[in-house]
Amino acid sequence: MALARTRKIMFTAGLLGLAVACGVPSAHDGTAALGAAGSPAGAGASVSPAGHDLKFGADHRFASGLTISVGSPQSFRPSPSAYPQSPRGAAFDVQLTNDGSTTYKLSGLNVTATSSGAAVKQVVDTTQGFTGITDAGKDVMPGRSVHITLAFAVPREQTQLRLQIRPSATEAVAVTYCGPA
Repeated sequence: MALARTRKIMFTAGLLGLAVACGVPSAHDGTAALGAAGSPAGAGASVSPAGHDLKFGADHRFASGLTISVGSPQSFRPSPSAYPQSPRGAAFDVQLTNDGSTTYKLSGLNVTATSSGAAVKQVVDTTQGFTGITDAGKDVMPGRSVHITLAFAVPREQTQLRLQIRPSATEAVAVTYCGPA
C-alpha cells in the first residue's frame, strides 16, 4: 500500500515538473536562431513572448495573419551521415498558412530550439529526408500554405524541448512550443 502511494506521489511530482518546466521562460542567450539554411540568424533580436507556451499541435496566429502549427515531436535515430551527430533526433512537422493580405517570405522564418534550457542544433539528415527548409526562396501567397519538417539533435533520454518560432528576424513577437521529446 505504501509503495503504491509512493509511486503515485512520484508520478504526480514528475507531471508537475513537466508542467512547470514549460511555464518557465527559456534562456535566450546563446541560443542560435536557425534561418532557412540552418545558419545563425537574428541572434541579436529581442524576444517578446506571445503570452504563454503552447503545446505541440496547437495553432498560433500572428498579427500579420500567418498561422503556424507545430506537430508533436517524432523521435528518430540519425543516420551515420547526419550532421551534427547525435544519439537521437526529434522531428517536427510545421504547417505555415498565410491568411494575411501580403506575401510571406519563407526565408525569414527563424526557429530556435532548446532542450532543458540548453541550445540544440538542427539536424540535417538527407538519408532520412531531414533537409531543413529546402524552399527558403519560396514566397507563400495569401491564402496558401506550406509544410516543412525540421529535426533537432536531442539527448538519448527524454527531455523537455522548446521550439521558438519567429516569422522573421524583425518580428517582435515569437511563439514558443514546449513539451516532452
